[in-house]
Amino acid sequence: MRNWLFAIFLIAITGMAQAQTDKDKKEILATLNRQASDWNQGNIKSFMNGYWESDSLMFVGKTGVTYGYDATYQGYLKRYPDLATMGKLKFTYINFSFPGPGVAFLVGKFHLTRPEKGDLEGHYTLLWKKIKGKWVIICDHTSG
Repeated sequence: MRNWLFAIFLIAITGMAQAQTDKDKKEILATLNRQASDWNQGNIKSFMNGYWESDSLMFVGKTGVTYGYDATYQGYLKRYPDLATMGKLKFTYINFSFPGPGVAFLVGKFHLTRPEKGDLEGHYTLLWKKIKGKWVIICDHTSG
């Protein structure tokens, strides 16, 4: 009898976790869609709202590791000084998982359509954490 109750308990818990995962996944994807829209409007400041506003934020790119929200923001402003350089951003999602409670892992591809500067594309890995009820990127590794 106890094994039966335990099995029902596991099924119920799994179902509840899945429902939460689906909701969280939608929130994360909505943030990414908003980021793409912000980028395409030339609004890097608003684009940064998807990132953890902390000195512990980590951005890994072709020049190495950048620590901190402000340094990451300044790096974006330096690398993308105008709309022609920014281009139009499109994200493609390759793999999405929740390796633990309050943590999400996303691998994807980005493409910048830039008629004047030449297109740019690459892959990214994002580590998300739910902090104070909001999903934020705590580590971004982007190649391209």
